[in-house]
Amino acid sequence: MSEARDRWLDEGIRVLAEQGAAGVRIDRIAARLGLSKGSFHHHFQGAEGYKRDLLGYYERLSIDALDRAIAEAEGGDARAVLGRLTELIEPGAAGLYRPELEVAVRAWASSDAQVQAVQARIDAARIDALARVWRPYVGTEDAARQAALLPYLLAVGASVMAPPVGAGELRALFELILPLVPDAGPAVGEERSEP
Repeated sequence: MSEARDRWLDEGIRVLAEQGAAGVRIDRIAARLGLSKGSFHHHFQGAEGYKRDLLGYYERLSIDALDRAIAEAEGGDARAVLGRLTELIEPGAAGLYRPELEVAVRAWASSDAQVQAVQARIDAARIDALARVWRPYVGTEDAARQAALLPYLLAVGASVMAPPVGAGELRALFELILPLVPDAGPAVGEERSEP
């Protein structure tokens, strides 16, 4: 990607988080960036092309951030991985928790089938990533999915509250449930015993 194209996409994400889908207008983004509409047309195939590319960029950012965080914590048990994810709940673009952006995209998805499809893929990929963390510690795929849903639904619910739950408070909520997470799985080939 070119630097100017990246700037258009990064600014589009910022505008989406700040103003929602209605704010994602080429003239406004160009003014914020100090770039011409000619620059826009050089990098994108009109407004629909920009929307498609912006959604693809958001999808990659959303999925890659969680996958990277899990990969960095791998080697640890489920509690260690989820503990590391809890540490990454920070305000702003640096952390995993971006409630304004989450709300903006989910609101946009309620009226746009293309955005809804992107959000559905993001949700499925995030839940699958969390389920992979759990699989060694639970007996079935269904149990891994259910275990993954708890922290995911907590994060999504926190982001869609009005106003969203702050990053510090969400981190405290995750710390509250971390003791429920197993800190060691069964040995390879062993069945997990039921309590």
